[in-house]
Amino acid sequence: MFCMNNKKGLILMLLCALLLSLGGVCIKEIPWNPLSINAFRSIISVGILFSFAKLTHNRFHLTLGTAVGTVGVCGATVLYTVATKLTTAGSAVLIQFTVAPVFIILFTWLVFKDWPKGMDVTACLCIVGGVICFFLDSLGSGRFAGDVVAVLSGVAYALVFLTNKLPGGNALWATILGQSIGALIGLPSLVQETQFDGTTLFYAIILGVFQLGLAYVCLTTGVKYVKPVTAILVTGIEPVLNPILVAIVVGETLSPLSLLGGVIVFVSVMVYNILSARGERPSPQPQGAAKPA
Repeated sequence: MFCMNNKKGLILMLLCALLLSLGGVCIKEIPWNPLSINAFRSIISVGILFSFAKLTHNRFHLTLGTAVGTVGVCGATVLYTVATKLTTAGSAVLIQFTVAPVFIILFTWLVFKDWPKGMDVTACLCIVGGVICFFLDSLGSGRFAGDVVAVLSGVAYALVFLTNKLPGGNALWATILGQSIGALIGLPSLVQETQFDGTTLFYAIILGVFQLGLAYVCLTTGVKYVKPVTAILVTGIEPVLNPILVAIVVGETLSPLSLLGGVIVFVSVMVYNILSARGERPSPQPQGAAKPA
């Protein structure tokens, strides 16, 4: 039974990573304001996640943990969409994916008085070095503002990981509430959009149904059956596959300097997460929160 559950969890985690990686292509191909894009996809996703909460009897209770997670989810989803429009999709996803651990360590230190270890500091320095490559490359290219927004999305994403560490945190309801607020923020912009052709709606629906809705269903289910290190390795496919799909479909690629920065931060985060996971006791329940972007 354990082997079957482990296989099931691995498949679900892989599906989650593949679904999340669709974000860059879809956002780039939709000719709307980024707030409109996020509002449309969030409306669809909230319906799916709310139905999932009902089916699994996951009841809502307003707690500090859920409130903090709500702010994080809202900020991460909105800011990631804006960043993807302002900079390259590769920069947006890699910066968000790699800045978040730095602030997770910082928040954990400030809130829970958990002093960072030598490995934490080393990982942060490597990550900061890689992110600097992105900023050096974006200077004078018109992408600097997008990279800044991507950093802010990483900060918001870090807040999501405090959800289950704070009293009464519920990652599923934090996601539902955060996406609902994001939908309300973008609704005034969405009603002003005029281009609703078949191609635009196709990509927008893909975002809502698969990239946000079903991806989170797969993640919250699959993470119960796999080891933390397995979950980290499989979901790490997303920030690599995302820019590859954008390069194939849209023709947008990273410059050599940005690519170097991406390699530095990605390897740093993966090595840090693997070493951290090996030092923790396995648990049948998810310890972190899903990627909301």
